Amino acid sequence: MIPKQTVNMTDVARRSGVSIASVSRALRGEPGVSAATRDRILAAARELSYVVSPEASRLSGGPTGRVGVVVPRIDAWFYSTVLAGIAGEFDSVGMDLVLCTLPDSSARHRFFESLPLRRKVDAVIVVSMPLSARERTRLDQLGVTTAFVGGHHPDGGRPWIGIDDELAARQAVGHLLRIGHRDIAMIQAGDEEGIHWATDQARIRGFHRQIREAGLTDPTVVTVPWGIDGGARGMEMLLSRPLLPTAVFCHSDEIALGALRTLRKSGIAVPQQLSVIGVDDHPAAELSELTTVAQPVREQGQLAARRILGELDVETAAETSVTTLPTRLVIRGSTAAPADTATRYQV
Repeated sequence: MIPKQTVNMTDVARRSGVSIASVSRALRGEPGVSAATRDRILAAARELSYVVSPEASRLSGGPTGRVGVVVPRIDAWFYSTVLAGIAGEFDSVGMDLVLCTLPDSSARHRFFESLPLRRKVDAVIVVSMPLSARERTRLDQLGVTTAFVGGHHPDGGRPWIGIDDELAARQAVGHLLRIGHRDIAMIQAGDEEGIHWATDQARIRGFHRQIREAGLTDPTVVTVPWGIDGGARGMEMLLSRPLLPTAVFCHSDEIALGALRTLRKSGIAVPQQLSVIGVDDHPAAELSELTTVAQPVREQGQLAARRILGELDVETAAETSVTTLPTRLVIRGSTAAPADTATRYQV
């Protein structure tokens, strides 16, 4: 058992020369205390090793100093990088992060039915996760400020930070079209539980819209689970066809990296026989010379954390809004003009 702290708020008030009410407001970040007094109180609390119990704060109706972050998974670059951005902003102001991972439908069901974050956090950030109408309603029932990173735009004007995934796909396919490709396939991500992810759906729309506008029809599309292994499998499916496309658009860099692995094992030269492009600018993309459409992932986490902190500060709270960050084409060595038809791989 952790020993109960012997220092109390009265000791902090005595050390800093103010009232207990002022100490309470200062330690909870509430208005009504000057900056100089707040600094003196915080210094006294540090000297005495006094901390506010989030449970006691919750019971008294005050803020807990905690923000919940809900993610599908943390063992993936996008989510871990967003989390790093959020955590960095919270660390700088002493805000605690409560992490909830919901990797499958059963975990999501348990979370939204039990609402374990209720009365334990001051706000929630949901990172790129599909939500049903029921889940959105339950999230509202937490009764705290909520911000979203990626995924579907929220209803009701709640803060959302992300990129235009449809535009990212159009940028990728547009690059392939500009350098002369007309036979462009897509390896798209599909959820094994049949859940429609907003990011995937937007990138599918972007691909087909760009293809149609170029006057092309019936592009080859294969669907695989998200990730490197899925990308490897998707390229194997393309290699099983009589004629290889001249270029492949992959839903993510992880899928593209898997596709490159299969091509390397098969002896298919990239980009001489086949061009490959992804989306995200994963750290491994540069090492693999992968052409991609970069998105600012850490910045999305940072902006979400700042928006939440602003919403929790009644003196500086900003109006909720949608923040769409720019994406940019990064050309590397995995794309080039298509080779002559005679040199294309055939089985």
